[in-house]
Amino acid sequence: MAYSTDVDAAREVATARHEGQTDKAGQPYIRHPERVAARLRSPEEQVVGWLHDTVEDTGYTLAQAEAQFGPETAAALDAVSRRPLEEWNQYLIRVKEHPVARLVKISDLIDNSNLSRLNAVTLKDVERQAKYNRALRFLMTENAAEVIVEKERQHGKEPPPPR
Repeated sequence: MAYSTDVDAAREVATARHEGQTDKAGQPYIRHPERVAARLRSPEEQVVGWLHDTVEDTGYTLAQAEAQFGPETAAALDAVSRRPLEEWNQYLIRVKEHPVARLVKISDLIDNSNLSRLNAVTLKDVERQAKYNRALRFLMTENAAEVIVEKERQHGKEPPPPR
């Protein structure tokens, strides 16, 4: 279980790890995890919100997260972190299975879908926004796996075998 002191520590870790990074608009990257965490309610969700991009985008490891914040936080951080070569749809299924990761990813996608923060919007940005909106719908549905299978069938892809 995370506490408000953990939220402060997660903010410090994220700030240090993302130092010098900028987003697509040229703004300090740390503003993104700050906005993601601000939408979340519980301290545990906020900790993962602050840290959600550190495993993918910095040298921060799950072992470090577990040592500093405990196994539950590390498990949520693992669930929200996309693995190398992982298919997008498989990633979303995995995220959806973890309640904290699911909420953090929803907040992340909402923030990433906000094109008003960009100086100029390109076709690539609009396409990315559409992808994120589809992911949001998936994460917010109860029958999420069925939605992905149907979408893949519509696009002529064979869905992955059931687990």
